[in-house]
Amino acid sequence: MRSISSATALAVLLGSAALSLGAAGSASAAPAVHVTTAGGLVVDGAVQRVFVGDRSTGTVTAATYSGDAVDSVEGITGVSDLALSDDGATLYAAASGSHEIVALDAATLEIKSRYTVATTTGPGHVAVTGGKIWFSYGDQWDGNIGSVDPSVDPASGTDPVALALFPADQWPGLWNPALLDTDPSKPGLLAAADTGSSSDSQGVFDVTGDKPKLVAWHFMDYKLNSGVNDIDLVPGSDQVLLNGTDRDTWANGDFTPAGSYPAGQVGDIASDGLLAQAAGSKILTYQQNGTVPLHTFDEGTSHAVDLAWAPDDSTLFALVGTDPYSGGYTLKALPGANLNSPTLTVEAPTSATRAKALTVTGKLTAVGLPAGVQLQVTRTDMDSPNGKALPAVTVKSDGTYSFTDTPPAGGTVTYKVTYAGDADHSPATASDKVAVSRAAATLTLNNNLKKYAYGTDVKFTAHLGTTYTNRTVEIWADPYGSDKPNKLVKSGKVDSHGNFSATVDMTRDTVVSAVFKGDSHYLSKTVTSRAYAYAKVSTAITKNYKTAKIGSTSYYWFHKNSAPLVTTTMSYYAGRKERLDLQVYYNGKWETTEGSGQYFKLASNGKCAVSLGAPGQSGLKARVRAAYIDTSSGDNVNTTTYGSWKYLYFSN
Repeated sequence: MRSISSATALAVLLGSAALSLGAAGSASAAPAVHVTTAGGLVVDGAVQRVFVGDRSTGTVTAATYSGDAVDSVEGITGVSDLALSDDGATLYAAASGSHEIVALDAATLEIKSRYTVATTTGPGHVAVTGGKIWFSYGDQWDGNIGSVDPSVDPASGTDPVALALFPADQWPGLWNPALLDTDPSKPGLLAAADTGSSSDSQGVFDVTGDKPKLVAWHFMDYKLNSGVNDIDLVPGSDQVLLNGTDRDTWANGDFTPAGSYPAGQVGDIASDGLLAQAAGSKILTYQQNGTVPLHTFDEGTSHAVDLAWAPDDSTLFALVGTDPYSGGYTLKALPGANLNSPTLTVEAPTSATRAKALTVTGKLTAVGLPAGVQLQVTRTDMDSPNGKALPAVTVKSDGTYSFTDTPPAGGTVTYKVTYAGDADHSPATASDKVAVSRAAATLTLNNNLKKYAYGTDVKFTAHLGTTYTNRTVEIWADPYGSDKPNKLVKSGKVDSHGNFSATVDMTRDTVVSAVFKGDSHYLSKTVTSRAYAYAKVSTAITKNYKTAKIGSTSYYWFHKNSAPLVTTTMSYYAGRKERLDLQVYYNGKWETTEGSGQYFKLASNGKCAVSLGAPGQSGLKARVRAAYIDTSSGDNVNTTTYGSWKYLYFSN
């Protein structure tokens, strides 16, 4: 028995280690967050995480600010909403399926506490302010508000959960498990609004005391809003925002309209007052009380069901999808949503003349664009395929700009204009193309319509006239027949006389092309020559008893009762047939016989043997030849070719 050497063993071990390291080092793409039914969306600046609830699966998922899933917890049955403690350390989930408020560690998603809500209809929505967790519950005819005091230890005998906190003397009250909202800039205030296709009940509560106190209340009269999907407290003002659209100011215990944004469905307001709004397939951002979008994200056929700003207002997060029955929703991170997204246009002439000046115009449209903005301009053409920087152009006060340029190269010329952006505006780029004229090139190719014997090596010569930089010509050969493709024969630079040659083996009719691909001053050009090749045909005569001349012509001699065998060999092509011509010498001239001109299929080796039969008559002279007839012989890959006559004589 032989043992492996220590050196070899070491190499094996090192190889295994390398393989293991390679496997460990291979990384897969981070998973996206996908939910079937949206169950809350909240952004935690303290731990730099985004939390998403999935009501269908009872799962809460934590994601990075890039939108990649990093952790999840199950068992939050029927999770319908999420909220964060003021310090961002605790995540609260409304678990409507198990009738609980669940407290989770925001850093680890470990469950810290479960607070039972003694109701069969809720909790529905959850918010945090005034040191307590507020939740809504109830059905369509009996909505109410409850709270959880996390500072109360259940072991003390005091229940931290309180129900029926909607002011009892206020009737009518909430009809549904209300939407709730709080804002760090308004501690101790809680906004609530009924959900429903036609309800527009809404209120603001002061929750700094033992029980909520109504600051303002409006009960369903359809004068403010018809159908509420979303409510937000507006930072810096005594206003609420409904459906990401309508602003209502509260004063003296009631609400009055205070303006609106363009129509949307849901929204979220950043700490600096920026609005993010979902409107159909678009997600838009607006300056506070603005009407012109700062930034627009187009989701195509999808829509957003929930939006949330990061606390630093730099990134917007959206749950985007179609509907729960056709795929659910996916978390999307939308960085730069707080910046204005300018619109930049470029208009160049459709066509222009090389080496002559042209003018390019355009416009930069933006919200709050500073004066004197400069745009970078790049020209890309055949001489500068990687682009050439042109002088920067200054935008006028109305946003328009223009510049002139003299394109040195012809062909497609692209002018790319770029706005670099600033602290309030995202970058923008636009481009337009110009077809710049080029001169026609002179290119010729010899041997057009010439015919050649089978297998002849033919020299094809192209002649190229004046050009700018490109002196290269390609010669291609495309033989007749579907089984052989067009093929490059040779490519290279022309000689000092402008000539370039390549040799083609003529076994078939062939289209030969000379190609000049052009340069920045001259157009591309292709010329062709159609050259023809004869088929290769030979004929052998057998069954004769001798050969001898009659006059100056050599004859194959047969007895009158012998049948000559004519064997034709021809260059083969699939399905090809030979034509056999037969003539008899009569009254001093050759006459075509009745059976002449018949076609016989060639075998795959290109051969065909035909017996002519015995005439039974002596003194008879005949001649026979094989022929390939273009098209009639079953194909058109060669030009018509006649074999030589073979002469026959029949004796006694």
